[in-house]
Amino acid sequence: MEKEFTGLIDQHKGIIYKVCHLYCHESEDRKDLFQEIVIQLWKAYPNFRNESKLSTWIYKIALNTALTSLRKEGKNKPNKSISEADFEIPAMESIENEHVNILYQAIQQLTEIEKAIIMLYLDEKNYDEITDIVGTSKTNVGVKLNRIKQKLGKIIKTN
Repeated sequence: MEKEFTGLIDQHKGIIYKVCHLYCHESEDRKDLFQEIVIQLWKAYPNFRNESKLSTWIYKIALNTALTSLRKEGKNKPNKSISEADFEIPAMESIENEHVNILYQAIQQLTEIEKAIIMLYLDEKNYDEITDIVGTSKTNVGVKLNRIKQKLGKIIKTN
């Protein structure tokens, strides 16, 4: 089981890195969060029942661990600006770097749950997957996503 789990982490570490970069701006904080996510995945792994995609399950645990960690530590310090290398957005590869950086800076101004939803959306997760990861209704995801898009538009226009 240990080898299987290690392979799983190696195969899906990109998901964990994205979450760590989204919620931590210091290198040491990212390493700590990465380690905590892996620990939580290890604890939950024996109970994984293949009822959802493996990537959906990893996202859910990673995001819950990140949000729990932020709440525990009471850290609401501003995160660093995200770079394209930290957070790949497949649908936006053709946009100029300047526009991508503006989007990343706007994302940093969102609430923690808004960041999670937009990250999943930009990572091309469908509403059902986002619903499963975030733990809300499909309708609520759609409403929140529309509000987040409007909020990002306003942030970008004012900057």
